[in-house]
Amino acid sequence: MAPAVISWPAAASADIYRYEDPEGTLHFTDAPTDKRFKIFMRDIKKDRKLRTVFKLPGYARNPAEFEPIIAAYAKEYGVDSSLIKAVIHAESGYNPNAVSRKGAQGLMQLMPKTAQGLKVNNSLDPSDNIRGGVRYLRFLLDTFKGNESLALAAYNSGMGSVAKYGGIPPYQETQDYVAKVLSYRNNYR
Repeated sequence: MAPAVISWPAAASADIYRYEDPEGTLHFTDAPTDKRFKIFMRDIKKDRKLRTVFKLPGYARNPAEFEPIIAAYAKEYGVDSSLIKAVIHAESGYNPNAVSRKGAQGLMQLMPKTAQGLKVNNSLDPSDNIRGGVRYLRFLLDTFKGNESLALAAYNSGMGSVAKYGGIPPYQETQDYVAKVLSYRNNYR
């Protein structure tokens, strides 16, 4: 399959939304008509105005800016940096300001209660969020004796679900999540 090349006219100004269907095809739009579309790229002019009015940090445009943070915590907690990048990619698309409908926040989409337990003071701070997320991944990997698939399933649907089913839960979202993260991890290697 040939890689997609997307370009926008310089004068264009709109948020861009993205959705990946079950077959792996990416769909982009500036006018989402389906709740499966998630923000992919903010309108730069509107984004600057929002940051000025609400004092919000900027949106990541380049995943490489998080490389030093990822490398440091990968080393500290002994977690493969490719796996960390894959989780960040799947969870937030490298948007440090991402907040899910369920309340998960930041690059690694930590739920407030989980973040609190990991001593994450600010889930929207990239370093704090990645530290907490990697620490949680390390815990899950240890809990599931290094089994990345089970650790990822627990990251997505909770340890209780994995324990209840004795493996990856039969939830389509969780099964898709594990496959997607492992695929991304292989691409980051």
